Amino acid sequence: MRRIKQALMALVIATGGIGLGTLTATTAQGEGEIAGQFDYYVLSLSWSPNWCALEGDAKRSEQCNPRVDHGWTLHGLWPQFHRGWPSYCRTSEAPPSRQQTRAMADIMGTQGLAWHQWKKHGTCSGLSPRDYFTLSRRAYEQINRPAAFRKLQQQVTLPASLVEQAFLQVNPDLRPDTLTITCRDGHIQEARVCLSRDLTPVPCGRDVIKDCTRKNAIFEPIR
Repeated sequence: MRRIKQALMALVIATGGIGLGTLTATTAQGEGEIAGQFDYYVLSLSWSPNWCALEGDAKRSEQCNPRVDHGWTLHGLWPQFHRGWPSYCRTSEAPPSRQQTRAMADIMGTQGLAWHQWKKHGTCSGLSPRDYFTLSRRAYEQINRPAAFRKLQQQVTLPASLVEQAFLQVNPDLRPDTLTITCRDGHIQEARVCLSRDLTPVPCGRDVIKDCTRKNAIFEPIR
């Protein structure tokens, strides 16, 4: 396992050094705001094997079936205020069809998650379900996911800062203040990227920056 960890570090460090300051944040949110009134988006990418180990396996989620081979999945595209975030907004848009949510399962894991993300976050975008899911897919596809993590053959522990550095190395347009890595129960949880309405990287607000500072975060391999 130590050799795997060292090989992963070498692969990432080969194109640059690792260094990241630690920021903290408080959280705030509101519900029922008017659709379309927000400052920027947060693109949330989840490492599926870790989610499955923590939660998905117990739920027997289809996302955790080894045949689907999920790595970094789209958790959601979230409208965000500079302080706080809207949710469950008032909108005149009709809910998404089953066909629309099913079409997102390839990058979100399940159509149930697509439905939930529309209800909680998509309603705040001011877009129709079709346009919101189209924008979400565009945002997901424009961020390069580091290939190094897909090469792992077994569970490893690594610094959370290494995951952030890996994303920065394969996404030259990103800066440390536009990206944050979160942890949950000792595992790497998500990579979150802050984007403008036209999907240009922008600095994250204090409510978003929650950099995990663990030196030995668990990272599960692709199933």
